[in-house]
Amino acid sequence: MRVFVTRSLPGEALNRLKERGLEVEVHPGPLLPREELLRKVEGVVGLIPTVEDRIDAPVMDRAKDLKVIACYSVGVDHVDLEAAKARGIRVTHTPGVLTEATADFTLALLLAVARRVVEGVDYAKAGLWKAWHPELLLGLDLEGLTLGLIGMGRIGQAVAQRALAFGMRVVYHARTPKPLPYPFLPLEDLLQEADIVSLHTPLTPETHRLLNRKRLFAMKRGAILLNTARGPLVDTEALVEALKGHLFGAGLDVTDPEPLPPGHPLYALPNAVITPHLGSAGRRTRERMAEVAVENLLAVLEGREPKNPVV
Repeated sequence: MRVFVTRSLPGEALNRLKERGLEVEVHPGPLLPREELLRKVEGVVGLIPTVEDRIDAPVMDRAKDLKVIACYSVGVDHVDLEAAKARGIRVTHTPGVLTEATADFTLALLLAVARRVVEGVDYAKAGLWKAWHPELLLGLDLEGLTLGLIGMGRIGQAVAQRALAFGMRVVYHARTPKPLPYPFLPLEDLLQEADIVSLHTPLTPETHRLLNRKRLFAMKRGAILLNTARGPLVDTEALVEALKGHLFGAGLDVTDPEPLPPGHPLYALPNAVITPHLGSAGRRTRERMAEVAVENLLAVLEGREPKNPVV
């Protein structure tokens, strides 16, 4: 039985598949071209894709023996879940494993934007640092600011805990209120009240461009936007406009499109800190994600219920 993995994964987890007698093929390079992906999935019983691999009905139809799609991610918006369900294909993901790493990175982005870290690095490297000055690259002090979290699952709650350590006030918006020690606010009220807005909600048809132009400009003037969830939650063109005077800055670990092409207008804005989807990029975290994906895949192939099912 064959298993295809669309990227090389850190750690030794894939060896477990081979120990179970499975034939494993790993694509070591960058994103697979569509036609190559369609060819590689022929005859496989298991597939481990990443968030950049679009696993839709045509892919599933080429993989006629496919039994399980074990996503190397928490989000599953890259998989057509209805198509998988209709074909009896199980879909799993890796929740919980990357919570702490992504929460850490959210705070890293916040500090980078609020304290203008990247601008400072560029300033020094360019040879412009001649002397200390009281007004050089003034940023925002976090203590006393209000952090508004959109989405309050595991990652959102982990970010909230870290924000409290910085002396920040936390409010949140979610589909339904939760029994948490933070005020729940309607979305429009949160946008007007928060000094920092951080996105932690899944990408669905309902949340696509959740922060459109109207909502971006409804945010408090001088606020910061953080996105470590999914790029299409934000209207990118409107964000570029908002960063030219309305918002203090943005920290983006995900973008729309992703990756951003060279020369994109966001790259020209000094108050936009953009990173290449590094939220879970701690070695221990990424290795654990591989272990969870492999365990989910093996469970399905061995007739057991996977620990982290989606479909």
